[in-house]
Amino acid sequence: MALNIAYFAWVRERMGIADEVVDVPPGIVDIGALVAWLAARDDRGALAFAEPQRIRAAIDGVMMGPGAPLSGAREVALFPPVTGG
Repeated sequence: MALNIAYFAWVRERMGIADEVVDVPPGIVDIGALVAWLAARDDRGALAFAEPQRIRAAIDGVMMGPGAPLSGAREVALFPPVTGG
């Protein structure tokens, strides 16, 4: 499954890219598995996703938790926790 992944804030800095299209292997069915797979791909991913519990995600613009399924997703955005006022 081809999937566009967008990286934001320090996740983008650590990955060294703003976005990419990846061919997600079979068995990567949810956000948590995607983050683990990205962390295992290379040193940049290992650095960006060293603390997966800190990563927030949105599927097609909707905030989702780590157990959210990727089925039918076109884009996943990955970013650190955000604060605002």
